[in-house]
Amino acid sequence: MDQNLAEQMMRLMTGGVVAQSISVAAELGIADQLASGEKSSSQLAALLNADEQKLHRLLRFLASVGIFQVNTDGAWRLTPLAGFLLNDAPYSVRAGARMLGRMSATYPHMTENVLTGKCAYDLAFGRPIFEDLRGKPEDATIFDAAMNSFHGGETEAVLDAYSYEGIEVLADIGCGAGTVVMATLKRYPALRGMLFDQSHVLERTADNVRAAGFEGRCEMHAGSFFEAIPAGADAYSMRHILHDWTDDLCVRILVNIRKVIPADGRLLIIEAVVPEGNDPSMSKLFDMFMMILPDGRERTEAEYRNLLSAGGFTLRSVTPTLSPVSVIDARPA
Repeated sequence: MDQNLAEQMMRLMTGGVVAQSISVAAELGIADQLASGEKSSSQLAALLNADEQKLHRLLRFLASVGIFQVNTDGAWRLTPLAGFLLNDAPYSVRAGARMLGRMSATYPHMTENVLTGKCAYDLAFGRPIFEDLRGKPEDATIFDAAMNSFHGGETEAVLDAYSYEGIEVLADIGCGAGTVVMATLKRYPALRGMLFDQSHVLERTADNVRAAGFEGRCEMHAGSFFEAIPAGADAYSMRHILHDWTDDLCVRILVNIRKVIPADGRLLIIEAVVPEGNDPSMSKLFDMFMMILPDGRERTEAEYRNLLSAGGFTLRSVTPTLSPVSVIDARPA
C-alpha cells in the first residue's frame, strides 16, 4: 500500500470539512472583522459573540490551509486567500461560501440521488431549489450574490473572447441580477438590452438597473421561459440557464426561443463545456453541483449539438474564453 496515495485519499475524503469551515468563516464575516487590522481570538470572539476556544480552533485549522495567519503574539490577520472572503473585495467569494454552507444539507442525500435519480436538494428541503428560494428572501439574495461570486469573472472573459458587433437588441433569458446585460451595454454603447425573468427576480433586478443608470437602455419582461419568450430582440442569450434543467425542459426553452427569434438571429449559450477524457475540469465539478442542487447537468459539445437540434437550432461555433465557460453560438435551423 502506497502511504502517499493513502494520505492523498484521506485529504480528498475530508475535503468537506475544509469547505464547511470556509463557509462558517464566510457566514460569520471573520475576514471583514480583520480588514481593519489584526485581532486576537478573544477580540474576535467578543465581536462575533462566539465561543473563544471553538473560534480559535476554526481559525487554526483554516490557517493550516492558507486562510488566515496567526502572528507570534497570537493575533490573526488576513492572507491573500482570506482576502477573497471580504464582502466587497473584487471577485469576492463570500456569498458563494455562505450559499454552499446553507445548502450543505443536500450532501447526505447524494447516495439516494445517485441510486434513484431524485434531486438531493428536493430530498433535503422538500421542494426544488428555485421554488424553495421564493419563500426565503434572505437566502435568495445570498444566492444572487453567490452566482456573481462564482461566475462574475466570466463576464469580462466572454466579452473579450466573443464579439457582439451587429447586435442591436440583446435579450438575457433568465437574467437574474442583470449584471451580464449591464456589463455588455457598457462595452457596446449602441446596444439595447431586454431582461427576462420571473417577476420576483425582476424586483431585485430593477434596483440594479436603476443604480447603474441603464433604465433608458433596458426593458424588462416578467414570465416563465417554459411558457413563452418575449419577441423583439435580434440575439437571445442565456448564461448558466440550460445547465439547471433536464434535456426535455431545455428543449422546451429552446423551442420557445425559436418561435420568436428572427431568421437571422443569434442564440448565445454561455456555459461550461465538458471535455472528454479523465483530465480535471471545473465543468466536471460544476456538473456535480448541478446534479445535487437543481437536478440539471453540464454537457459536452456533442450533447449541446443534439439539444440544439431538438430545439430547432444549428450549432455554429464554440468559442472558449479565459474562464471556465465557452460561448456556444447557434442559429435558427
